[in-house]
Amino acid sequence: MIHIYKENDSSAVTLLLLHGTGGDEKDLLPLADIIDPSANILSVRGQVLENGSNRFFRRLAMGVFDLEDLVFRTKRLKEFVDWAADHYHFDRNRVVAIGYSNGANIAASMLFHYSDALHKAMLFHPMVPIRKELPNLTGVGVFISAGQNDSICPPEESQELSELLSSAKADVHLSWQPGGHRLSMEEIIEAKAWYEKK
Repeated sequence: MIHIYKENDSSAVTLLLLHGTGGDEKDLLPLADIIDPSANILSVRGQVLENGSNRFFRRLAMGVFDLEDLVFRTKRLKEFVDWAADHYHFDRNRVVAIGYSNGANIAASMLFHYSDALHKAMLFHPMVPIRKELPNLTGVGVFISAGQNDSICPPEESQELSELLSSAKADVHLSWQPGGHRLSMEEIIEAKAWYEKK
């Protein structure tokens, strides 16, 4: 997978950066610097092209995911993070995902499929990736930021995602923003405060 790796300390947290549709591995680097400038960074480019835009998995229509491709791409991403931990010698048990939109959805899918894929996750404007039985996520912290007027990611999707993750025993914090789908500095600052408390 095309990616950027920046090492600060092999024993530190590694931030797994997952961009939104049309982004690339450089998009969320400034966000990572705000959240935790001391962390390692593993930023990945989605391998699917949709009309020239990078994505992490295919969709059949707006808001309608190709579930077979989602499962396949989730497995590949998890295996890539496993490989990267071995290759770059960072602590696999201290990987924290930061995902926006499509990137948040693939990060959520990792949580839905694997109990040990992520230590924590910050999901900005996510949807429910797939409806299935979840693994036990005890000890996994999840921050969800959702827009009350988000036309791309309906608020009820983020609410349901929060409830599903909580039912799997994840420690979930759901933050509602007054805006739409755009990532705002206010929610980044709130995510940073949550991250530092955890």
